[in-house]
Amino acid sequence: MLDIGDVCLKVCGREAGKLCVIIDKVNENYVIISGPKKLTGVRKRKCNIMHLEPIGIKLKIEKNAEDSILEEEIKKIGILDKIKNK
Repeated sequence: MLDIGDVCLKVCGREAGKLCVIIDKVNENYVIISGPKKLTGVRKRKCNIMHLEPIGIKLKIEKNAEDSILEEEIKKIGILDKIKNK
């Protein structure tokens, strides 16, 4: 089951192939995600969990974290660099 802070790859929709972070759970089928848009091109939105593929990285964030906090955590861990180097 997906949890807050999990970094995922969008597998469906116009943002397919882009990274996002789960920032809240709506119910057992939907979560709120954010890229943030400035870094990954994924805007804050509700998303079906069937459209997400976890990549095995988890950020230490609070529920409904702001994009600025997500940016700091992503840069701190260097997720984007790890993905680009694969």
